Amino acid sequence: MIHHRSFRGSSTVRGRTRRVVLGVTAVFGMVLGIAGVGAGAAVADTVIATVPVGNNPVGVAVLPDSSRAYVTNRSDDSVSVIDTATNTVVGGPIAVGDRPFGVAITPDGSRAYVANGTGDTVSVIDTFTNTIVGGPIAVGDFPHWVAITPDGSFAYVTNRNDDSVSVIDTDSNSQITTVPVGDSPREVAITPDGSRAYVTNFIDDTVSVIDTDSNTIVGGPIPVGTNPRGVAISPNGKRAYVTNRLGDSVSVIDTDSNTVVGGPILVGDGPRGVAITPNGRRAYVVNGDDDSVAVIETATNTVIETVPVGAGPRGVAIAPNGRHAYVTNINGDTVSVIAIDQCLGSLCFDFGSLTGSGSGAGSTFS
Repeated sequence: MIHHRSFRGSSTVRGRTRRVVLGVTAVFGMVLGIAGVGAGAAVADTVIATVPVGNNPVGVAVLPDSSRAYVTNRSDDSVSVIDTATNTVVGGPIAVGDRPFGVAITPDGSRAYVANGTGDTVSVIDTFTNTIVGGPIAVGDFPHWVAITPDGSFAYVTNRNDDSVSVIDTDSNSQITTVPVGDSPREVAITPDGSRAYVTNFIDDTVSVIDTDSNTIVGGPIPVGTNPRGVAISPNGKRAYVTNRLGDSVSVIDTDSNTVVGGPILVGDGPRGVAITPNGRRAYVVNGDDDSVAVIETATNTVIETVPVGAGPRGVAIAPNGRHAYVTNINGDTVSVIAIDQCLGSLCFDFGSLTGSGSGAGSTFS
């Protein structure tokens, strides 16, 4: 596999200092809580910024160091780049293929892969220069979503008009095989150990599971709700959360048994994208038809709050540091930035730049 340039954040010394300060801050906060100062109800998630981007934004993904968010603009055939420190667009739009939808970033942060729906291609962006590298990669009919394996070796792309998933070797940037799945596949998510890919089949009301070693289907399709679209996998790999657009619900799959556990979680109207926080405690579900995001507490699988966002939300990605969620609003040509509250039980703090890093993913839909 190609060894991409490392996209590292703070130095080791700075990281150690950060952890020491974080520990002191937490202890100080707990002391305040015991004394009756600083403790209280959980702080609600809040939209802190609305960022204008291109025309009809759909997909969004955040760099591993949480410094920038990449947004696909479906009707502009472009990608906008948001500086997450200032919540402003930096540089000009990056021209990609026709009608871009999904976007995913390699684990080292050096490349962004963009699925071009009516171009039947995938564009690759060098995130250091924000320019296209190489020619577009030919895939199947109407590529919709893309996910990258944890080791960065392969990209999996759903082709919604030919019921398949293309597998791209990121070393050669070429399609090496295709895997037949269900009817009209929309999104794909890969387990943290890289062993399986979960694909939502919109027309079949099912989820297909791909063994990434053999690139074959494992078992039968998993029945979920009506018109499944989004999928996200918990950081421990034990659960897959699937949005059901016409069911106004989320199904939860046990990835050991590949069966749905519990009843559907009722969310808002027309759920599309879903993303899970790096600590696995919450799932953020975009309700595309009522302009909101439902926040699910994964310990109980219940909705604990609903956050109003922009017009026609579609995709959502959570920064790997766990501080913010980025929501694309297709009808508003904007991205809503949600500040995620940082709480330990009833104690809530704003760790600011001291918040640690983690892993995250994005999702998107038309």
